[in-house]
Amino acid sequence: MKIGLLSDTHKKEGRSQRIIDHLKAQGAEFLIHAGDIVKPEMLMQLKNSALRYVAVYGNNDAGLVQYHTQYNLVQEPHYFKLGGVSFKLMHLPFYMNGDTEVVIFGHTHVFECDFKNRTLFLNPGEACARDEPFSSCAMLEITDTSLIVTHYSRAVGSDSFDERHYTFERS
Repeated sequence: MKIGLLSDTHKKEGRSQRIIDHLKAQGAEFLIHAGDIVKPEMLMQLKNSALRYVAVYGNNDAGLVQYHTQYNLVQEPHYFKLGGVSFKLMHLPFYMNGDTEVVIFGHTHVFECDFKNRTLFLNPGEACARDEPFSSCAMLEITDTSLIVTHYSRAVGSDSFDERHYTFERS
């Protein structure tokens, strides 16, 4: 199963749509947004992707509470299973214990991919290109034996994404 990951889209509708389109083109079957969505238009992009998705509230998402039942918005930490893997989703990196196989978070605007004690800690970085001159997202591929992460980054003004790959063995 391939899961597209994005976070910290803030008010950058064009950049978030470009990331969603890229993740879909790379075979994403599900999307996870790790918060700081900010605008309801970003929620509409997730819904219009025609993929199943989940999005967690970020510290800048109080204005989205009115859309809670219309979109698949959850509060942190949100626990769920997908593709036979247990996940914890949050925006703020406050619950960073390894009580699931994968912990997804946002907020820092920095890509992180760390495998500790059989838990993958993953932050897809900032989609909005606010702190860095590039948009960032990730794909998590789940197999029976591995967790495969591809980090994508696209320089502002560029049409192409660069990618880096990480593979971790599941126990």
